[in-house]
Amino acid sequence: MNAYAQCKRRNLSMLIGSYTPTAAHYLPSNWESSRVAANLAAGIVESNPRLNVEHIGSTAVPGCWGKGIIDLLVTYEPGCLRSAKDTLDHMGFQRQGGADAFPESRPMRVGSIEYLGRAYRIHAHVIEAGHSEARDLLKFRDLLRSDAELSRCYEAEKRAILARGVTKSTEYSNAKGEFIQRVLTADCNPTLTERITF
Repeated sequence: MNAYAQCKRRNLSMLIGSYTPTAAHYLPSNWESSRVAANLAAGIVESNPRLNVEHIGSTAVPGCWGKGIIDLLVTYEPGCLRSAKDTLDHMGFQRQGGADAFPESRPMRVGSIEYLGRAYRIHAHVIEAGHSEARDLLKFRDLLRSDAELSRCYEAEKRAILARGVTKSTEYSNAKGEFIQRVLTADCNPTLTERITF
């Protein structure tokens, strides 16, 4: 069953479209992103029940400004990487292009969705279940969700990166990585934001 048929079964009108890379932007939070992410996750799991999908990144944090890209964490059991990639490929997701693309041993698939007249770009990160990177992505999301001050600090970091003229997507992501690592390695007592040097 193709992606369009799957979406129609759930009374959705979403089809995985082509992905167009753009420079990094700073966009307001859009609460519809969570709905789109949930629908995408349901479609992926329906196509392959052995996969687990989580909404991660800034669009998964209520009120958090960012690039506006819907990031999904698609985890698979050991030995099932090929099956995970095949599932996404058959749904219409595309391989990431460019010299800085993730390796196929830890791939990212990309695509786009049009929902209620608005286009949403998608990054699907395919990582083995239980891997430290998968745990860190979920931990950072949950920390942002639980700490509004930390979320505002993260937004300030993103604005500062863009103000330095860093707009290439991969360079922007790498620059944010320094902040994220400081958060993940910080001692969380008494409060996370008090323990991080911003």
